Amino acid sequence: MNIMTTIIRTTFVATLLSLLLPGSLLAKSPVDWVNPLIDTHQSRWFYFNSASRPFGMVNLSPDTQTEGSWDSGYLYGDKYIRCFSHIHAWQMSGIAVLPIVGEMTGHQGMDIYQSEFSHDDEVVQAGYHKVHLKKYDVTAELTSTVRTGFHRYTFPSTDDAYILFDVSALLGHGPMVEAEVTRVDDQEISGMSVMKGTSRRKKDTPVFFVARFSQPFTAMGGWEDGSVVESTDAISGKNVGAFTRFETKADTPVLMKVGISYTSVEGARRNLDAELSHWDFDQVVDDSKNDWNEHLSRIQVEGGTDAQKTKFYTDLWRSMLGRRIVSDVDGAYCDMTTDQRQVRNIPSGDDGKPAFTMHNFDAWWGSHWSLDILWPLVCPERYSDFCNTSVQMYKNGGLIPRGPSGGNYTFVMIGDSAAPAITAAYAKGIRDFDYELALEGLVKNTGPEGGRYYGGYATKPTPSVYEEYQEKGYVSWGNSLSGGHGSAVTSLTLYNAYHDWCIAQMAKGLGRDDIYEKFITGAKNYRHVIWPEKQSAWVRESDGSWMKDFKPREMRFEQNGFCETSAAVTTFYVPHDPMGLAELLGGPDAAAKKLNEQFESATEHKFHLRGRIHGNAWVDYANQDGTGMAHYFNRIGYPWLSQKWVRAVHEAAFSGTDPYSGYNGDEDQGQMGALSALMAIGLFQFDGGSGLDPQYDITATIFDKVTLQLSPKYYNGNTVTIVTKNQSPENVYIQSATWNGEPHTSSMISHKDLIQGGTLELTLGSEPNKAWGK
Repeated sequence: MNIMTTIIRTTFVATLLSLLLPGSLLAKSPVDWVNPLIDTHQSRWFYFNSASRPFGMVNLSPDTQTEGSWDSGYLYGDKYIRCFSHIHAWQMSGIAVLPIVGEMTGHQGMDIYQSEFSHDDEVVQAGYHKVHLKKYDVTAELTSTVRTGFHRYTFPSTDDAYILFDVSALLGHGPMVEAEVTRVDDQEISGMSVMKGTSRRKKDTPVFFVARFSQPFTAMGGWEDGSVVESTDAISGKNVGAFTRFETKADTPVLMKVGISYTSVEGARRNLDAELSHWDFDQVVDDSKNDWNEHLSRIQVEGGTDAQKTKFYTDLWRSMLGRRIVSDVDGAYCDMTTDQRQVRNIPSGDDGKPAFTMHNFDAWWGSHWSLDILWPLVCPERYSDFCNTSVQMYKNGGLIPRGPSGGNYTFVMIGDSAAPAITAAYAKGIRDFDYELALEGLVKNTGPEGGRYYGGYATKPTPSVYEEYQEKGYVSWGNSLSGGHGSAVTSLTLYNAYHDWCIAQMAKGLGRDDIYEKFITGAKNYRHVIWPEKQSAWVRESDGSWMKDFKPREMRFEQNGFCETSAAVTTFYVPHDPMGLAELLGGPDAAAKKLNEQFESATEHKFHLRGRIHGNAWVDYANQDGTGMAHYFNRIGYPWLSQKWVRAVHEAAFSGTDPYSGYNGDEDQGQMGALSALMAIGLFQFDGGSGLDPQYDITATIFDKVTLQLSPKYYNGNTVTIVTKNQSPENVYIQSATWNGEPHTSSMISHKDLIQGGTLELTLGSEPNKAWGK
């Protein structure tokens, strides 16, 4: 059979199938909609990922910038690839490699050996990256398992093909303290790099690797302090690197598998052997795609534009991407919570395997309006892992973390944001962690030595702040936390009030009335920092007076007294008592009028300000403290305004699908992606979902149909379906609704009802029905 005959027959079969099979069977799968390049023009180190699995330890991708936490990693506008590195995590980086041809230039550094590339022949997908290094005429392809990076390099025919291991290179957050590489045999090397501590991750932290090749290398060498070491079986020191040399043919790629571990070289080898015992690169690409598809298919959408589907599934992908597994396949993990680095083991489950995975993650700060809502719906088993991680770190180091890195406490941001994260899990029936011990840890976190009173990245708590808060119920100007954001006293008071409420809810559920009574009182402390005369949050002086020169916003990163935000935005940071706040603002009508005017004013700037000038915002959907604002209306009797502004914000701030828009600069490891996804499907929880009877705020989905596949391990129902009538861009207002065929007159639906499964049908219109949902 000749080639032309084959093409004709294949085309005929494809055409026949397209006529006979339902369209859905030939439609794109969710993973095919993901576009990792969205908003990559101004990346953070942990932002861009391509060759990664859901929550994977390995986050393998090209780096065009390698210095700094911001504007680093892969930036779309850059022309040169400096290396491929395996770890892009919160305060973590490591194991930079690059294939080159000709002269061995590893010792001269990335400025010399970097290579130009083009987007024209680049392929970037969830779980796969392909790029051509022009300088060397090398095509590089990248994929991964959870703990192993897999490379396929197609070199030209040459005796001088090299793979560089720049194990001492500065990557992301800081330099490496020391590194080493050792030859194991002609097809394997191993080594480690020690990341220097940062202002956030205080302690030096090692990462180990084992690299295995599909063919023997002809030589191994290295460099130290810029000088080449031509032939060696091992090299170690502060400024060292290594290379392997190959004889290559243009039609025979060199494959390389790199296992990673934070515990030991042996741990890295066990990870590699367990997860990648073969050399079938294409199979791993398919496996990665299937892994992502299984996760992303937990929400299926129909209708909407191609751009809306692209953004939605990219949002969902981002929400399950950045908060990394750090434990080995056998459950070993690195504990840095005390003075002595220790390798510990996760307890075994009933099947003899590790009962959960340990994770590295940026702050929980703000996740009550994003991840804490989405994860229980789409990946409750992963959410459970994060709760277990937190409890395990409490056992090890005595505190519940609010953002651990490399087994360290980082005390990222301020407050006690682990409280809503853990209590939301308990409230939603995700309880396969030691929730009684978790409550104990959350209570301890509020004490004088607790994490609540560490400022951002501090090394110790601040007793004076604890003492004043206990005495007055607020923190006054001039009584600063040690560490970053220490002067954000009004924000801290509001955080404490909300977090007290969260702890009280979990205590009530566990029958701990003593804890409930103590913390439910603190939940009212937000009232001390809302100035009724100004209808605004504001700052108190130590004598109880209000700070002079009231300004609802100022042209700066953060106003005095507020954490990365303005007084205008912070006014509506009372997730747990929206009606109580409305009373202080003159009643629900006055509160709705005030907030509506702020939204009108923010329309010009698309509800976020560029340049991170959060202190000048009326409404701020570029940073966490403002991301619940549109849903506040729903809780005070104005649901149609939530419907209006949620759709407006989603379209203006989050609908971009090109490399220059989509997340507004600070996506914070899935938080803005999760928020955007929730807005798109029309479900939210203004209180973060930590109440004993969690309620979802309903707005109009942008799709004709949304189907949520519920986890049978945690929930009774199989699916939740949301369908719309009269769907169109202008029909943002809910006219009426039914739940399982019965009229549904509330703008909320309870978690306990939702997880039984069913169908929510929304009839939409272009004008608000002010009678529905009120």
